[in-house]
Parts: sequence; C-alpha cells; structure tokens
Amino acid sequence: MSPSTPDALLIDDVQLLSPGRPLQRGAALRIEGGRIAWTGPRAQAAPAARRLDGRGVLCLPGFVNTHNHTPLMIVRGMVEDLGFAPAYTPGIPQGHWLSDEETFLLARLGQMELLMAGCTTVVDYYRSPDALARAALETGLRAFIGGRVMDADSAALAEGRFERDAALGERTLRDGVDLIARWDGADGGRIRAVHAPHAPDTCSRGLLQEIARLAAADGRPVHTHLAQSPLEVDHVRARDGISPVQLLDDLGLLNPALFAAHGIFVDEADIARAGQAGLHLCHAPIGNATFGAFAPVLALRQAGVKVTLCTDTKSADMFETMRMAIVAARARAQAFVLDAATVFGWATAGGADALGLPDLGRLEAGCRADVVLLDPEAPNLLPVVDGVGIVVHAGSAANVRHVFRDGEHLVADGRPTRLDAQAVRREAQAVADRLWARARGG
Repeated sequence: MSPSTPDALLIDDVQLLSPGRPLQRGAALRIEGGRIAWTGPRAQAAPAARRLDGRGVLCLPGFVNTHNHTPLMIVRGMVEDLGFAPAYTPGIPQGHWLSDEETFLLARLGQMELLMAGCTTVVDYYRSPDALARAALETGLRAFIGGRVMDADSAALAEGRFERDAALGERTLRDGVDLIARWDGADGGRIRAVHAPHAPDTCSRGLLQEIARLAAADGRPVHTHLAQSPLEVDHVRARDGISPVQLLDDLGLLNPALFAAHGIFVDEADIARAGQAGLHLCHAPIGNATFGAFAPVLALRQAGVKVTLCTDTKSADMFETMRMAIVAARARAQAFVLDAATVFGWATAGGADALGLPDLGRLEAGCRADVVLLDPEAPNLLPVVDGVGIVVHAGSAANVRHVFRDGEHLVADGRPTRLDAQAVRREAQAVADRLWARARGG
C-alpha cells in the first residue's frame, strides 16, 4: 500500500457492494486525488489525513442515470394522470414557455435531487441546454448535456398535431452546436455535450439527417426517444412508410453511439435490427409503467441491445427504478425473470461503460471515487445477506446519507454541500406556481 497523501480520506467500517463482486463486510475504502486508492479489510487500512466512520453502512458506487430532463420535474405528480409524456399532453406547462432562467432554476432542483438520491452521473437534455449546463456547474453533478432538437411545432404537438416549424429546428440545432462549443469538457471534463434530437416523430427526416451528419463528423453520442408511443410509430409510418427504428437505421443513426430511451413499441424486426446495430437502451420502467407500458427489455437485450437504466424525470430514485425494471420484466414475461444483481449492474457499471467511462460505477482501486453511503440506521436495509438483494428490493433514495463524486463530498449527512437547499427549493417552486397558473388560465 502506497503512503497516504495529505488529501486522503479513509471511509472506514463499511460493507462494500460493487457490481459483479461479492459483498465485503468489515471493509474500508481510501480516496486520494479523486480516485479510489485502496479497498480492503479495515484492519489493514493505513491511516489517512481524514476519516469518515461508516458505522457498518452499505457502500455503493454512484448511480449512472442515462436519460433525464430535469426541468420537466415541473409536471411531476400531475402528468402521470394525464398523458404519457409532457410534450404531447395539453393543459400542463410546456417547455417552450420556460425562460432560460426558469429552466436553470428547475434544472438545479432536479440535479440536487439526483445527487441526494445517489446519482453522480446523468444524461440531461432539454430546451435551453446552456441553462442545464450552468446548473451542473453549480450542483457538482457529472453531466452529459444536450439541447432538445426538434422541428415539430411545440404548441401544436401538445394538442396532438404534427406541424413542422423549420425555424424551431434551425434554432434548436444551433443551440445544440453552440452548447458543444461552449461547454464540452468544462470543469476538467466533468460536463460533456451530446447530440439530442427529441424523437423520430418530432424531427423531420431532413433534421435527423443533419444530426446524423454532425454525429458522424465529431463521433459524439446521440440521445433520443425511440418507439415510446403508438402515436410516434403511427406518425412515422404515415410520414416515411417505415418504423421509427427503420428510419434511424436508414439515416445511419442506428449504431452503438445511439442512446434510445423507452423502446417500447417495437416488433420482432425492429428488435433484431436494434440488436444488430448494438445501440444502447435507456430503460425507463417507471415512466413506461405509469401509462401501462412495458418495454421488451429482455428480448432487446438477447438480440444484442445494451441496457442501461434511467429515471426520465418522474423520479430521481434509481433504487425504485431498479426494482421497477424487475417488476416490468416479470409482468411482461409472466415469469420469474431478471434479478437484483443484473439491474444493479445496469444502474452502475453498465451505464458507465455505455458512456465511455470504464473507470466509473465500481468500487475498485483506480476507479473514480463516486461513492454512496446509505443510512446505517435504516430498518428497511436489514437484514443484509448478499447486499444487492436488500439494496434493490428494499432500498430507497431516502436512505442516501453521503455522496462523493470524484472524491468531492457533495452530500453530507443527507444535505448538499454546494447548495443552499432551501433557496433551491423555494425558487423552483416559484417557477412552478407561475407556470401552473398560466396552464390553468390564471
């Protein structure tokens, strides 16, 4: 073991739970220079400049959330009873109503919630991407940011009409390009920029072609929604004569650089095509289930699709997401399929690998120090047998007590360290009050 550096932190007396490895009881973990320098039996741990007593707590890697729109938290608790997605649902606040400052205030609250729930890495995209990047700079979250690119008129879409708005397409595409120039690699690489067309139905073929051209030129990943509703599938078939999956394939977007959220309404041919392409599925079981839908995630996985997990705004709780992924798969299969170890891998190392961060999502020497400590007194986290079972089947975001990202202590004793949490909550609520009053005609 190398000598401890002055910034070293020893997290002592923990139960280490890392994907693909057995639970390590009576363990310790040392962080130096933003990375995990050592793990092992606590009796063998060398002293460090700082020490955090884990009190025997479960210790996990930070969660990797591969698809989110933090400003959309403004409709949480309401849209679930009204429609499958906010952009397609009338009578609620819409994204094109938000100013850049309002977007920032909502995104900041959403990102704070993610951190407090144990997420250290998120893919976050929406209108006004500059505001999302500003929020990430402030909150400390590791973020892949995208601008929501689309040329379907937003107001018409909320009322079920597809009307092309070429100016909107040009503006949102330019916002995405400007985001890359301004923010990609910010804060030592913590903030990255991605291409983010909204969906095959809300982007014209020409706009998707332009995204494909940009992605081929810069090698940047593309994040989108795909086959999320019958409305999308029907519209694309009527417009282009093929399925949304086929459309993306024809345009050269169906490849390992594509991160597609949902993937619900696909047939056998679509599944085979997606698997052959090796795309990444951002599985959002909570949002899907709220409108009675279950993605064929196991069939997609068997075909060759790589599965990651996401909360997609409805919640920041990756514990709930892991649990719902199991429930959804078993409900669809009517069989005892999928297990805790698999979904825990999807939520940690699997998401990290997909994003090109193989040194993330694991509690191993040399990995980035994204570390989450749960509540040692939480009765719902007992009994601990293999560790992963109790975490996935009984854990909750409310159990998170400490969160480190690259060794920085971003949540301590359940409170964010960089933010005035009361001000963040108050300012976001004020935005919601204004926009909901507008939506109700007030």
